[in-house]
Amino acid sequence: MNATSTGALLLCRADPETVRPLAHLLREQMLLTRAGGEWSVLVPEGKPWRGTGPGGGDPEPVDRVLGGWATALAVGSTWPVLALWWDGDRAGYTLAAGFRRTVGYIWLADGTPVGEDEAMRTFAARLGLDPVLDLQALEELTRPDPEADAEARLRGLLAVLTRTGLTLPPGLGPGESADRLRSVAGAQRGAERIEWAGWRDAVRVELDAVEAGSLGPWVRGPRARAIAAAQLAAGLPLLLLGVRRRSGGWAAAGAVLLAQGALGLAYHRAREAAERS
Repeated sequence: MNATSTGALLLCRADPETVRPLAHLLREQMLLTRAGGEWSVLVPEGKPWRGTGPGGGDPEPVDRVLGGWATALAVGSTWPVLALWWDGDRAGYTLAAGFRRTVGYIWLADGTPVGEDEAMRTFAARLGLDPVLDLQALEELTRPDPEADAEARLRGLLAVLTRTGLTLPPGLGPGESADRLRSVAGAQRGAERIEWAGWRDAVRVELDAVEAGSLGPWVRGPRARAIAAAQLAAGLPLLLLGVRRRSGGWAAAGAVLLAQGALGLAYHRAREAAERS
């Protein structure tokens, strides 16, 4: 590797449709494309690690930038996020999963391992890898090997992950420059650009994802409207019954049903108005 080959990838163990809403919330321009049956990959279009850090200090290292992005994505999801990064001096990964502590490993440019062996065991466990064969292959990456540089170490890591369904397109891998990664990702079939367009559009994208999922029929559509109407119809008599009998329990139940029904109908109308605008 050399100083011009700085690059980064965010691998998400979910399909692009699932990743898209959260990716918008990173407020960064990225390219999103599929990376196998169960994986997606996000490729940064910019190079934030070349800018100044907080307070106008030195540029933030690429591993710190990628680690922050991976953590932000993982906290808001149920799937793990693996950040791969490399520059002229080092290469490594950061795995984020929910609210658990991130785990990572680093190799120097010549392939010298400088991480902790425990990180590989945690990595294998969190991704559900084979505790014998896969872990053995991962532990090989932590042992000295004069013929394996940092780029080769990352390729070895990706080779293990192919058993989970990960398939990166040719040219989208360790050692490539950020510009090359962006070009390759943009040429993939179905690739889409992720960019921040304000909170209103971000919320709209999130709602679109919910409606397109398994909960969609219960959130919007004829079934959702019928449920909202039924809640209103049941809530009003319960509320009146509770008031008449001075029963706080019945009154509360009626109020909750009325609120849920009203919110359901209001949501449906708001979404229709937003689509017309």
